[in-house]
Amino acid sequence: MTRDRSDTTRRRILLGIGTGLTVGLAGCSGDSGGDGGGGETPTETPTPTPTGTATETETETETETSTASGRVRVAHLSPNAPNVDVSVDGSTALEDVPFGAVSDYLELPAGDRQVAITPAGDPDTTVFEGAVPVAADTDYTVAATGELGDMADQPFEPLVLADDTSAPGDDTARIRLVHASPDAPAVDVTLASNGDAVFDGVDYGGTDTVEVPAGDYTLQVRGDTGSNDGDVAATFDVSLAGGQAYTAFAAGYLTPDDEPVGTGFDLLVAQDTGSMSG
Repeated sequence: MTRDRSDTTRRRILLGIGTGLTVGLAGCSGDSGGDGGGGETPTETPTPTPTGTATETETETETETSTASGRVRVAHLSPNAPNVDVSVDGSTALEDVPFGAVSDYLELPAGDRQVAITPAGDPDTTVFEGAVPVAADTDYTVAATGELGDMADQPFEPLVLADDTSAPGDDTARIRLVHASPDAPAVDVTLASNGDAVFDGVDYGGTDTVEVPAGDYTLQVRGDTGSNDGDVAATFDVSLAGGQAYTAFAAGYLTPDDEPVGTGFDLLVAQDTGSMSG
């Protein structure tokens, strides 16, 4: 199995944070000249006649910019938040999204997209609003994580992840773990068959990615002890097809009886490859 540690690539995008998209337009200009003195006829026309190249180049550049797009999906991973509506640039993109749902990818124009998350049917109450940068030909997951309320252990905020949706080898599956359980410590994920670690010491808000042979697995989620032998908190069966990529979101409360709502711990597996909505 191969591992690609990606904790450092995750980004939290908060209110007002984003990157700009700068477009450079190509043009052309001519040099002007005078006569060479002595009444001789100049060998070049002093002011070249515009050829239209600048306008054509600008048009091509503007067309390329206007058609550049990225892909974004939304995951609702906040265990005490109600169903939510998601709007992009003032237009509703997703409605009544429940906890645990992961949308298909939506194609959006490249650039800073203004994203707002509100309780379903209540557009006047905003739980998040801010700029999310979308680069051309790049896939993202915007995950609503943390908890609502002043007493939250982890504040509600979107976790923005760049997704690798390329297909691995035909006999290989790629799986990424995203730790989004607000009351869980760092976790290990081991194979029930032999205790081998698949993921080791993933903190809240962190991610890790591995490639494994395609097949059916029983995974054990454990508290991180440094030796992959912590108590098993939960066990999940997953089927991973060859040539496919997945994200497993560890979400919900590890101890729901101690929390304001009883949303239990779950491992939500979404397929990254071949998931597209227009």
